[in-house]
Amino acid sequence: MVTKEELCKDFTACPITATMEVIGGKWKPIILFNLTFGTRRFGEISVRIPSISRKVLTEQLKELEKDGLVIRKQYEEMPPRVEYSLTEKSKGLVAVFKEISDWGIKNLL
Repeated sequence: MVTKEELCKDFTACPITATMEVIGGKWKPIILFNLTFGTRRFGEISVRIPSISRKVLTEQLKELEKDGLVIRKQYEEMPPRVEYSLTEKSKGLVAVFKEISDWGIKNLL
């Protein structure tokens, strides 16, 4: 039986590395954390993360959608309306983000 410790000896097969490839970076965790509170429109996400540019937010949302972590729903109406929400796959991260948030409050803020 292979232990988790042995898995991480091979950097390419490490589950932490694989997870961080998908949710890592400056903005993805913050975007995903904001979506843990429910479906949001692009403008709502942008307002909640004021230091991210609209261009970068668009790119990050596209990557999260491509990786199967975000659902993008576009409505055929004028003006156009697009909503973003977590997929079932990414809902498993909610507990992880809560723990990170709790740790940050306790140790950094």
